[in-house]
Amino acid sequence: MDAIRIERLSKTFSGGASAAGRKALDEINLRVGSGEMVALIGASGSGKSTLLRHIAGFVASDPQPSQIEILGRPIQQNGRIVREVRRIRRDIGFVFQQFNLVHRLSVETNVLIGALARLPLWRRLTGCFPRSERELCVAALTEVGIGDKAAERAANLSGGQQQRAALARALVQRARLILADEPIASLDPESSRRVMDMLRMLNRDHGLTVVVSLHQVDIAMQYCPRTVALRDGRVVYDGPSAALTPALLRQLYGSAARELLEPDAAHAITQRFGARLNTA
Repeated sequence: MDAIRIERLSKTFSGGASAAGRKALDEINLRVGSGEMVALIGASGSGKSTLLRHIAGFVASDPQPSQIEILGRPIQQNGRIVREVRRIRRDIGFVFQQFNLVHRLSVETNVLIGALARLPLWRRLTGCFPRSERELCVAALTEVGIGDKAAERAANLSGGQQQRAALARALVQRARLILADEPIASLDPESSRRVMDMLRMLNRDHGLTVVVSLHQVDIAMQYCPRTVALRDGRVVYDGPSAALTPALLRQLYGSAARELLEPDAAHAITQRFGARLNTA
């Protein structure tokens, strides 16, 4: 079964009364199989974040024939988000670039928030979590390597630790699909590696489907067998990450290919393929 199935998805943002609308997504067709780990790449403004937010049912697409299915259930149809969206979102763990933690609360409480959707109303209102959920929280924090941080305020964690707490929250949520929107964009290289290792662990050890948007092509090649590349709201490449040669990147993005390659990444890819990215 497909974890994600998208047909003819388009999104136009209004340009105001005197300006034409901007096409953020343009006739996107995409399928992601259950258990895949897929990278979503593209320069700034290519539509990566917009696409992920549509998959999660946060925003509706243009009112035209289209569909988004999550784990076999429609979440959007013809530009309308379905009534059952909250129930479907229980299976979606969304990891934001800026962590989306409540800084004044403890790490444990932030992670336990992932369990709220399956708890009765009185527990949600009082924050009285059952022992089984607290045990699951401890196990999740330990698995992502910050079990000793449970009692600390989220604000006291480093950026990488906060992102790992967000991944632990997805485990407690018992999500089946992880959507990660540039989760390493604001992290140092070592923290980035740890977060990507955690995403790979969720995919490999827990069988979760992972779609992660990235700016760095070398990271996509290292962690994700498949890459989907967007440009101007369209899918311009969907295939093996290993095939993303410098020549192909130039063909897809022209001079904008430089944005997708950090200096170290450019060296790693050119070493791999015996070619040099033209930065002229």
